[in-house]
Amino acid sequence: MATNFRISKSLAYVVAVTSIGLVVLYLALPVIALFFHSSPEQFISSLTEPKVIDALVLSLVTSTIAMGVIVLVGTPAAYFHSRMDYPGKNIVDILIDLPLVLPPAVAGLALLLLYGRMGMIGQYLHIFGIDIGFTIIAVIMAQIFVASPFYLRQAKALFGQLDPSYEQTARSLGASPLFVFATIVLPLTFEGLLSGLVMTFARALGEFGATIMVAGNLPGVTQTMPLAIYGAMQGDFNTAITISILLVIISFGIMAAISILTKRRGLLA
Repeated sequence: MATNFRISKSLAYVVAVTSIGLVVLYLALPVIALFFHSSPEQFISSLTEPKVIDALVLSLVTSTIAMGVIVLVGTPAAYFHSRMDYPGKNIVDILIDLPLVLPPAVAGLALLLLYGRMGMIGQYLHIFGIDIGFTIIAVIMAQIFVASPFYLRQAKALFGQLDPSYEQTARSLGASPLFVFATIVLPLTFEGLLSGLVMTFARALGEFGATIMVAGNLPGVTQTMPLAIYGAMQGDFNTAITISILLVIISFGIMAAISILTKRRGLLA
């Protein structure tokens, strides 16, 4: 009996080590290949090229703006959504989650048909000289569309889990709803919101499909880092690798930050 138990335990250990090893190798080897395919000299040389710098700056600026819009609009929306019951609430939940499963190319085409020069709204904006398609505004709108669920889902969950008795007590003492939200709700959910915000920024930074459909791939205008990789693959392989390594480094830093925030929340809970 004891022998069978030891054999079963050893077999489980082998299966565990093998499965974890396969997952790690499958996920890590492609990333490692990027770093081994480029020497430090090539990386630094490509890093100083104007198109790399332009793509990096554009990506950081547009992702930051998209993140700011999502926070400003999404935070109160998620709070009221979690606290209120209203007709069609389940439909709103589905719409919030839809960009997570919708192919980015479909999202980009939909945005183009709505805001493009001949789109449902874009054609009227064009009359007043306002064009959204194939501009930096289109880049930001695409990033907001695909990245917003990462923040909204997190915010909804946090606000929904927060005990409303804290807010009720503060209001019974005469505090205004805005004061309660700013001094009680936000501090109690801040770290969780920050985690969702970091993930939102990462998704916006890596957006490709919707952006290229609604904003195009115009160097120095709408060419973000993922689009620059696509463009460089046509003839400048070293530049494509350099931008890819940059994105890996940024993404790794973002995921490390999320991991630290999550562990800190666990310790404080």
